[in-house]
Amino acid sequence: MSRISLQNPLVSLEQLESTVSKEDGIPEALEDDLRNLGGELIQSAGILLKLPQVTMATAQVLFQRFFYMASLKCHGIVEIGMGALFLASKLEESPVRLTNIVVVYDYLLRHARNQSTYPPLDSFSQRAYDMKNLMITAEMQILKQLGFNVHVQLPYGLMINYLRILDLEEHPTVPSRAWNYLNDGLRTNIYVTHSSESIACAAIWLACRDEQVKLPVTPGSEWWLLFDTSLNNFKVAASNIRRLYYKKLDRQSLPFYPKEVEEWLNQEKA
Repeated sequence: MSRISLQNPLVSLEQLESTVSKEDGIPEALEDDLRNLGGELIQSAGILLKLPQVTMATAQVLFQRFFYMASLKCHGIVEIGMGALFLASKLEESPVRLTNIVVVYDYLLRHARNQSTYPPLDSFSQRAYDMKNLMITAEMQILKQLGFNVHVQLPYGLMINYLRILDLEEHPTVPSRAWNYLNDGLRTNIYVTHSSESIACAAIWLACRDEQVKLPVTPGSEWWLLFDTSLNNFKVAASNIRRLYYKKLDRQSLPFYPKEVEEWLNQEKA
């Protein structure tokens, strides 16, 4: 009898080295930027829609997983982002109306391109209708590409438990900083390349480093050994999070849709 795993499915080394998008000629830097921007749009939309953080996080993990199964040349970050958020709202029992998602996304897209956000999108307009169709199709594509494996294990609870064990749960700043690092990590691929244990340890390590809090590193009794991870694993995850802060996103010129990706690639070849 096969066993059902509650761990997040992680990408293989082959998938990581040669993504579907890379095989379609999309540079790694562009793929990273689009993953970052797609996650940012989901988070911003979730905040405006007043959705729980667990819903926004689940949507971003599904978004990141999807683009290891499909190409950014065929599927845009807007449609897949909306589809992932709509699907996550059902999985986490925080339902949201299709109309509300498209109105919020339209606002965010116009804001990213420095376009006027007034008046807001007419929910009965052709654009709203088209965006709803894109979202519904994207939700089905996500389910198809992921084989309906949409279970997501988030590291927030683990991190709180780890902080309690390290006697840092009541620290005035470390828990909130670590929480923020977990949120920022959703804009990278670490939730599909690292275990929840490693991600939780990465967030704690970054927060403690910021606040100059020393963690136990006695040889043979290092703090991370308590949490079933390795020094290399959580430091790699931490470095991927930190990379976000050193690269500015050019939101005005990044391609939102497959057609724009094609145009971007053609310009690069010219």
